[in-house]
Amino acid sequence: MKFTLRASLAAVALTFAVPTVMADTIKIAYIDPLSGPFAPVGQNILNSYQYIADKANAEKWGGEHKFEVVGFDNKGSPQESLNVLKTVIDKGFRYITQGNGSGVGLALLDAVNKHNERNPGKEIVYLNHAAVDPDMTNSKCSFWHFRFDSNSDMKMEALTTFMAADKNIQKVYIIGQNYSFGHQVTRAAKEYLARKRPDIQIVGDDLHPIGQVKDFSPYVAKIKASGADTVITGNWGADLALLIKSAKDADLKANFYTYYGSTTGVPTAMGASGIDRVKYVGYWNANNETFAGKDIIEGFKAKYKDDYYSMATYSVLAAMGQAVKQAKSIEPAKVAIALEGLNFKSLNGEASMRKVDHQIQQPLYIATWVKTNGKDVKFDQENTGMGWKTNQKIDAFVASQPSSCQMKRPG
Repeated sequence: MKFTLRASLAAVALTFAVPTVMADTIKIAYIDPLSGPFAPVGQNILNSYQYIADKANAEKWGGEHKFEVVGFDNKGSPQESLNVLKTVIDKGFRYITQGNGSGVGLALLDAVNKHNERNPGKEIVYLNHAAVDPDMTNSKCSFWHFRFDSNSDMKMEALTTFMAADKNIQKVYIIGQNYSFGHQVTRAAKEYLARKRPDIQIVGDDLHPIGQVKDFSPYVAKIKASGADTVITGNWGADLALLIKSAKDADLKANFYTYYGSTTGVPTAMGASGIDRVKYVGYWNANNETFAGKDIIEGFKAKYKDDYYSMATYSVLAAMGQAVKQAKSIEPAKVAIALEGLNFKSLNGEASMRKVDHQIQQPLYIATWVKTNGKDVKFDQENTGMGWKTNQKIDAFVASQPSSCQMKRPG
């Protein structure tokens, strides 16, 4: 009787346990600014993740496993990010995502490596949606880190190739934020323009404190005095919106080549003054050649009264879903192996996660700020009646860059 009862209870317990194990939730901790000057960008991306997670769950991208993305405010600080990382590890998260600031990204990357080395069997994976310092997939590459945004060198390669064809560009001013990413943009702009258009003069090069400048008019005055016809900037969030606003107020006639012209606050800041003068290089354009993602753009706008522009949120969850199915597990080590070399489809077309350095290989777009026309520019931003017209789509193999990564893999 005792044996029969115990066997029956064990069978019942197993019956209830199996579905729970098979359908575990994949919890991802989103560590980015949700307060301070970069909060609008951080909140937009968190909303984007959660919107795509709902879509992924409804369409079973991860099979029976569901995605849950939970936001944690790092206040844009590397130190605060490390405190948040400890918190999310204690809460049982095995996946983190971050992107707003390569300084934060580099700090998290180092901390993740140390944690995983000290805690075998309890590893975490870092899904990078926007921190684009090239070092993160070169000298500091890690098995536990996967970047779903094209790095700054890939973007500068595409941008300067496009610029080189414009003979009207003669004098370039570079301005950026004084941290790792800003330094990488300055370096690459100078190197690539010297190689492709040695006749172009670099007439200025400024780096300013990140997230601290409230009035960019002194910087704009220097740009104006330099006679620059073109400005290159890696600024993002409030730092780009305020720079563009000061340029508009000073009636600066120079054209702007940006990385993040489509991010929160910038479209409103430039308004009509940016028409035909502001461009960006990025991995997607809402007004793409087939309007891929149209349903997401419209659904996101209806739900959040905001614009969906952080397409990396789609790429991360699409790749994760495919990797989880392939690994037949949600264990980070097994999923990381499945992510290596993974080919998957995102909203910008075919993409792959390069095994040698965990740097996504994907197409890039160059687009110009124009009035919407209901044809090739259907979607505006921030209800301005203006949006981004695709100038060029660059194939992944053209945007690709070599890597110096010497990957150390577990075991």
